[in-house]
Amino acid sequence: MVQSWKEFLTVQKREENQNSKMTTSLQQTMTYMNEHMAPDTSFDIVYRVIEVGGRQACIYFIDGFCKDELMMKILQYFIDLKPADMPENVHEMAKKATPYVEVDLKDAWSDILYSILSGVFALFIDGYDRCILIDSRTYPARGVEEPDKDKTLRGSKDGFVETIVFNTALIRRRIRSTELRMEMLNAGQSSRTDIVLCYMDNRVDHGFLDKVKRRIEEIQVDALTMNQESLAECLYQRKWFNPFPKFKFTERPDVAAAQVLEGDIVILVDNSPSAMIVPTSIFDIVEEADDYYFPPVTGTYLRLTRFAISILTYIMTPTFLLLMMNPEWIPESFQFIMLQEDPNIPLIAQFLILELAIDGLKLAAVNTPNMLSTPLSVMAALVLGEFSVNSGWFNSEVMLYMAFVAIANYTQQNYELGYALKFMRIINLILTAIFGLYGYIAAVLIFIFSVVCNKTLSDKSYIYPLLPFNPRQLAKRLLRLRLPEAKK
Repeated sequence: MVQSWKEFLTVQKREENQNSKMTTSLQQTMTYMNEHMAPDTSFDIVYRVIEVGGRQACIYFIDGFCKDELMMKILQYFIDLKPADMPENVHEMAKKATPYVEVDLKDAWSDILYSILSGVFALFIDGYDRCILIDSRTYPARGVEEPDKDKTLRGSKDGFVETIVFNTALIRRRIRSTELRMEMLNAGQSSRTDIVLCYMDNRVDHGFLDKVKRRIEEIQVDALTMNQESLAECLYQRKWFNPFPKFKFTERPDVAAAQVLEGDIVILVDNSPSAMIVPTSIFDIVEEADDYYFPPVTGTYLRLTRFAISILTYIMTPTFLLLMMNPEWIPESFQFIMLQEDPNIPLIAQFLILELAIDGLKLAAVNTPNMLSTPLSVMAALVLGEFSVNSGWFNSEVMLYMAFVAIANYTQQNYELGYALKFMRIINLILTAIFGLYGYIAAVLIFIFSVVCNKTLSDKSYIYPLLPFNPRQLAKRLLRLRLPEAKK
């Protein structure tokens, strides 16, 4: 926020200067550029004065963003250009005398500065009223190897990277249709982060598309510091207390391409190796690529198993706690589930401690160097396994059920859904321990209402096609059916 009138005038003057247009005077252009780009201070901003066809010219670009060999050839061409071959205007210069494909002309300072900071090569020539922008960018990038998180048993082994152009190319490679659109936007006053909306023009909901574009254009932040998560929080600011995810993230281009073909919008953010898919329902989040890389029977089994295990991770420990509080409800044939030893610590405390300990192990695994991961894993298994039971802190039955819950959380790859189930499970444990059966029922109702009353980003039902009920679409969501035939 501007603190004084003097600061307000300074900011206003800076914005007016950036919105103004360049002149034909090269000296004025160089003065403005050196003032804003500060090449004498920033070592990576390259600035050089040359002569092009008998006219004075200057170039600006960011070191490390341009292809060196290509720029040497282009500069050699410009320097060898004779005055007789020099076009009269900048349009002819860009059209006939610039030996490159991706060439653009800009006269607004804001557009010129944004292009240079994005890695575009800028050429200013005395007497021309526009800047020649040559897009010869190359970004530091890693290979498109398979992501560690979204692995599949079959299918392609490539994945998104931090360079947005590579990510759009991975989707283009899979969808060779003229209806595919890649629309570029940006957000963040300082970061000017590139955002690409990927969709099929003949399948997308254009009303929802306009809504997403409008929300991105209205974002008033200085920078998207956390990339996609910052963008997600700006796009959806309501009901923060509902933990169920509103977005689906994937690092696999085949999954993103499949969602685009289904009419969804895929949002790519520069410097982020994953795609954000909207709108997203609970059925979209539970789906995985392996469902479609196996025959329909196997894919259906995997999907239904994933649904069942997700429900078990929520109800297993609260149900066990409720039965231990009311042992007379346990049938005689299931008496073996009773505690073999009297607990030294209340069961609710054991469950809550282990819920916290599991997250502690996850954080430790993330920050553990690879060379130490094996010995520390063995130590954690011994300490939290046999030793913790023998010491009397935990009962073996509690350790068994919490071990199942911890492992079962990895049956689906969405972290947000896993933590949503975890939070709901903790609420159920606490309410069951305090109020017994009534607390258990109340917690289940809270869980159901949190899912049913949730809305997607397009303000539609979070559990469609279950509500409103659509039997054909529900069968498609639950069962892995054959691919539909193409329309003639």
